Amino acid sequence: MQIKKAEVYPVTLKLRQPIRMAGVPQIDQITAIFVHLQTVKGESAWGCTVAHQDLTGDRPEAVIRACRDAATLVPDLHPTNLEYSLEELAPHLKNAPSAMCAFDLAFHDLLGLASGLPLYRLLGGYRNCIQTSVTIPIAPLAESVELARLRAGEGFRMLKIKGGLDPDEDVRRVMAIHRVLPDHILRLDPDGGYTVQQAVDVARALAGIIEMLEQPIPPGDDAGLRAIKKASPLPILADQSAGGPASALHLATHRIVDGLSIKIAACGGLRCAAQVDAIARAAHLVTMVSCLIEPALLIAAGLSFALSSPNVRYADLDGHLDLIGDPTLPTFRLADGWLTASDVPGLGCTVNLA
Repeated sequence: MQIKKAEVYPVTLKLRQPIRMAGVPQIDQITAIFVHLQTVKGESAWGCTVAHQDLTGDRPEAVIRACRDAATLVPDLHPTNLEYSLEELAPHLKNAPSAMCAFDLAFHDLLGLASGLPLYRLLGGYRNCIQTSVTIPIAPLAESVELARLRAGEGFRMLKIKGGLDPDEDVRRVMAIHRVLPDHILRLDPDGGYTVQQAVDVARALAGIIEMLEQPIPPGDDAGLRAIKKASPLPILADQSAGGPASALHLATHRIVDGLSIKIAACGGLRCAAQVDAIARAAHLVTMVSCLIEPALLIAAGLSFALSSPNVRYADLDGHLDLIGDPTLPTFRLADGWLTASDVPGLGCTVNLA
């Protein structure tokens, strides 16, 4: 197997409804960058990343430029020597870290094609399906309840409620959703919008109602996170605070949180995700595989990783549901809130950019 060429395709994807999140402006579209590898014998592999200044910290134009620069080097790289090939690309992608994800996924997809194995089996094959939450964005109370009912009607039994703008209102929204859906698993994600005291107060108010509290305060305040963990009756998970192996090791070493959230695009791909999960596993911290607002190709990658490790307890892989015109054609199945992988080799996705 020899790579013939690598092509880069940026695509702007709009959302069905704008999304509000704590600490960032309203989001109504994202830029997805697809990388297509073709071999001399006609094999076709795909990778993807997303670029949004407020979600990944990378400007789309910088990610596109980095991907195009790296693509010129790909035909000289060995398609199945992942570590070598990705290390060769790394210096060219250092100014746009999320760009690494696109090549990481494309090379993993190619490895799956070469082996004839679906990626979740190639990575470990611990299970073939996992239950996922679906996100309830920040909205007025009645609208939040209505959306929760709608998602429940679609079969979802886990709801991740976004918050962070008003802790008292967040408690009221969660309680209202719990009243109408008492048997559903609820999670609260303030996206770093609380103070330490607000986080503790919310955790105590919602004890027995929500399963976890994710990233309650802004990243960088490790002492605050540790104080919340100590006082909280609920598990505390780090998301933005756990951006990569170095920060994950720090959080684990100092027992600052109960678990780590991994986003494949944000951490730079599957290699980095595996390192973060290994750190969490060694430290007896749980792992959640989560997502950004992203195409189904990235969801397929997150799913493959979530299925590969026994340490992954939680999945939050719904970032593709509200995108308009996603060119990904996935083969995984989503039914009644469960994601099930197919046995198609590699990521199991094709991309239609016609």
